[in-house]
This record gives sequence, C-alpha cells and structure tokens, in this order.
Amino acid sequence: MAVTTFIPQVWEAKLLTNFHKASIANVITTPPEEIKGNKIIFNRVGSVAVKDYAGSVSFDELTTSAAELDMDQKKYFAFKVKDVDKVQAAGELVDSHTAEASATLQENVDKYVLGLYTGAHADNVIGTDAAPKAIDKLNAYDYVVDLGTKLSQKKVPKADRFVVINSAFLGLLSKDDRFTRNPVVLENGVVEGQVINGMQVVVSEEVANVTGKYKIMALHKSGIGHGKQIEETEALRLEGDFADGIRGLMVYGAEVLRPEAVAVLTATIA
Repeated sequence: MAVTTFIPQVWEAKLLTNFHKASIANVITTPPEEIKGNKIIFNRVGSVAVKDYAGSVSFDELTTSAAELDMDQKKYFAFKVKDVDKVQAAGELVDSHTAEASATLQENVDKYVLGLYTGAHADNVIGTDAAPKAIDKLNAYDYVVDLGTKLSQKKVPKADRFVVINSAFLGLLSKDDRFTRNPVVLENGVVEGQVINGMQVVVSEEVANVTGKYKIMALHKSGIGHGKQIEETEALRLEGDFADGIRGLMVYGAEVLRPEAVAVLTATIA
C-alpha cells in the first residue's frame, strides 16, 4: 500500500454527500453567501420604502450589510482501513467508511445549531425553564400552532418555515386527528407532507434538552445562518499496525441572524 495514492477529494466528497443527505441543519438554515478561510459571510438586504405616487418617482439606495461569522467549531474523525488503495478502487467501500463519520459529524452540527434557541426574540418564547409547558397528546398540536402564530405576528415570510421536534413529540402529534397517524420521516428529518400552521415538521433527537425541558424550535430559514467545510483530510501509515489511518477535520459555525424569525417552546413531554 502506498499512502501517496490517497485521493482526499474522493473521501471529502463522500463525507459531504452523506452529510447533506442527513443534515437537519442544512434544511432549516441559510447557507453563507461566501466562505473566506474560516469565515462565513451573510448579506442582509435593507428594507425597501413604499411611497405615495403623486406624479413623480424617487429612487432610494438599496443597502446591504454583511454579517461575518467565524467557523470556530471544530470536530475531527480518524479511523483505520487495511488498504487505502483497495478501498478507493472499490467505490462502494468509501461510502461505508465515510457514512458513520458523516452521521456523527451531522449529529454534532445539528445539536450546535438547535442549541441556538437562546437567540429567539423575547416575544417569541412560550414557557420557561422555571415554568415549562406540559405537553401531552391533547395539546401538542396546539402548541405547535402557537409557535407559528408567534412567527406570523412578527411578519415572518410564510414560505420556508420549520418546526423541529423530537420523536417523543412526534408520537404525541400522531395521536391527534389533525395529524397523520403514520408519519414518514425522511432521511434529513423532514416529516413527509406534514405542515402545521405553515411550518414543515422536522424531527431530530438533537433538540436541546435542559434537565428534561425540551426546546422545540420554530423558525424561518433566514433566522439562522450556518456554514461548514472539510478543512483537511489525509492518510498516513500507522506505526505498530498493519493498517492505514484516515483522518479529517471539519470546521463549522452558526448564528442567529434574525431573532424575530425564531420561536421557542420550553416543554416537558409526557
């Protein structure tokens, strides 16, 4: 085996492909306009004035402001393979080797993004850690509706809204006649065909949990900005072992860009 034949682009492409297939963070957030080194850049467009027409038209300057965010979160993976050459030659083996690493990375990123519930606008909060709402099959659906109403009151766009719940919450919703009895959860967490008060239902076990109090997050896609990249992937011959090592580093970051576009329910789930 010659580690010099290792092709990092093959492994990185597979990692990102698997990540994108399963990433909830990718579904519910806005990608950056640009990535410069370890910085991700988002552009915010200013509001456009609407005026009374009295025979003439005046033009305003359209302003944009850039929001820069450091990708300061770092996670690495490292695993052994018997022979890099053989794994690369058999393309399907690359998939099996990268799938597990990709899934673990995805869980960490989703947990980080869903932990940004603290950035929600103060008016968009239902329940607190001191006084959480008790969720059961009779009120689960109604509380999701209330989250959507919070977003509507802030004039958040109707399209690209999401509500992120966990499987226990989904189980309670499934017992409500207004929801489907047999929900189908896609690989990226989206519950197929299930929209409540204009919000696509998404399921993740990475929903923030503060001592048994879950943070059910509703948001518009513009509410949180998120970016990531595989910074480095390399192979090396392991000393004292008849195997090769493959390791890689992912950097990522996320931030609440529009607090008014995020709403949170703090709840205990029966």
